Amino acid sequence: MIKRIKKIKGNKLFVRKGDMVLVMSGNDRGKRGKVLKVFPERNRVVVEGIGFMKRHTKPNPKVPQGGIIERERAINASNVMVIDPKTGEPTRIGHRILRIEGRNARVRYSKKSGETLSG
Repeated sequence: MIKRIKKIKGNKLFVRKGDMVLVMSGNDRGKRGKVLKVFPERNRVVVEGIGFMKRHTKPNPKVPQGGIIERERAINASNVMVIDPKTGEPTRIGHRILRIEGRNARVRYSKKSGETLSG
């Protein structure tokens, strides 16, 4: 049986690679980590040190001894909140249009402190 991945068309996530996030639900609730990968078409993110899964691997050039390897797995983006760089607390994200170098740029900002986020 082939498992099909349901893709969400035109989905834009509020989380980006490199953001510090707080896990809001699940087994790792309350833990903080850095976003390693983002999958907008599946509405999922991979967070450093969160949501481990065990993978049984055969010996190969990358893993010469083989065995059971633990890796982070993707979790739903709705289960995380971006951490405000100014206050260190979880915050919602908004968007603003700023005029930078004569061009309009859409930037993310923290709704709690109003500070612009990188990226």
